[in-house]
Amino acid sequence: MKYSVIFIMAVFVMVSCGTSFADIMPVRSFAERQPKTHNSNAWGLVYGDAITENVPGKVNIHPITYELNGITIAANVYTPEGYDPAKKYPAITVAHPNGGVKEQVAGLFAQRLAELGYITVAADAAFQGESGGMPRHTDIPFFRTEDIHGMVDLLSIYPGVDTNRIGMLGICGGGGYTLNAAKSEKRVKSVATLSMFNTGRVRREGYMSSQVRDIQERLKQASDARAEVVANGKEPSSGTVDFDSLTDEAIEAIANDLYREGMKYYGKTHRHPNSTFEYTRSSLTELMSWDATDNLKLINVPLLMMAGSVADSLYLTEDAIEKATGTSDKELFLIPGAFHIQTYYVPEYVEQEVNKLKEFFGRTL
Repeated sequence: MKYSVIFIMAVFVMVSCGTSFADIMPVRSFAERQPKTHNSNAWGLVYGDAITENVPGKVNIHPITYELNGITIAANVYTPEGYDPAKKYPAITVAHPNGGVKEQVAGLFAQRLAELGYITVAADAAFQGESGGMPRHTDIPFFRTEDIHGMVDLLSIYPGVDTNRIGMLGICGGGGYTLNAAKSEKRVKSVATLSMFNTGRVRREGYMSSQVRDIQERLKQASDARAEVVANGKEPSSGTVDFDSLTDEAIEAIANDLYREGMKYYGKTHRHPNSTFEYTRSSLTELMSWDATDNLKLINVPLLMMAGSVADSLYLTEDAIEKATGTSDKELFLIPGAFHIQTYYVPEYVEQEVNKLKEFFGRTL
């Protein structure tokens, strides 16, 4: 058999917090999903040394779907060598960057952690990738945070998971949302981030505080976008990056390393058809009034934050770890010489990060 099929069902009750969302989460079903491939990899994985086939006794990948707040979420679960559902394993959620998908860096770290003996899950965010939800590319903190709570839900009933040993890893924007989830997610015992990106702060102030003077103007544009949706059902977008039109010269001319290296990673070396920087403009009404570092003191478990030592996004990680005053077990781990995006895939940097995660999760889970 190419890979095992797992069919389990559970009912979860979600307490309403005064929102317009349903009080009761629907029956959550985990079912085998036939992956949509776009390349020679059986699951469309684009990261280096990705699994190409499931071999009995080795690390295996299990594409599944489940329901979260009425939206079908597509995810990949990775199981370790010799996986036996009758045994107990520590487990880790892996949240992908803004604009990314589970087949890229999130999948890489999910696979590497599975190689260390963890059951891991990387899921596409709601409204993005293979997951459902309309309008497409909605990027609202509530849903992105719920995506992570949903992965914990999944692991909490996945065969073989030790529910007393669940951890979190968030990458880039997924790191900011992982911090937000960890404030209230007391089922997890430790939290790690890689190149954390505080989406709310950046959408509000601009990257490296480059747009602080026009915050009110951009908030008005976001409100106008929402009004357009109400008036005629049209959802304005931030716009899709045309990777094909970008020349090497144009990419090298980009001043900051996050976007310069991002164009290379997402547009060339690790390109995936579901991966886009696009988001609905009306999402900014929520994003610009939100901040990943609000109430970070609520995180009271061990916290590891990793970042490139020369990344121009480092200020976001430094700000967050300083505000995480609820835990004394916290560490900022710098990868010497690494830019933000390079921490996703450059072998020498990935090895340092995986070794640090091995030490951290080995101690805390």
